[in-house]
Amino acid sequence: MHLSLLAAESTNPLPSLIIFMLIPVAMYFLLVRPQRRRQREAVALQQSVEVGDEVMTTSGVYGFITGFDGDIAWLEIDDNVQIRIARQAVQRKVDTAKGETAVPTDDGSKAKQTKIDDVVLGDDDEG
Repeated sequence: MHLSLLAAESTNPLPSLIIFMLIPVAMYFLLVRPQRRRQREAVALQQSVEVGDEVMTTSGVYGFITGFDGDIAWLEIDDNVQIRIARQAVQRKVDTAKGETAVPTDDGSKAKQTKIDDVVLGDDDEG
């Protein structure tokens, strides 16, 4: 019994200390760095938006940018219907030539998502 007490007292705390020091480093590379990269990409996209671009906002509204007033963008969502949005509300540009939106993925590449054309929503005449 005396030997087990002696062995417990002589263990080296260095390996556990190294593990506790590596946890913040791993958290930085797994959480903080990718989030900062996504923030930089979002800011770059919002700054690159120009008049005439078709965009989708963070709330899912599609429209064409018609003008800017500082950090406010004018978004035309229908013929002669414009709304003011914050420039930071622009989530992505829409590629109108191909009918696709560029969707950012976790690895930084851009996946394509096809837009459905000619969807007709009718009134329910029953009842």
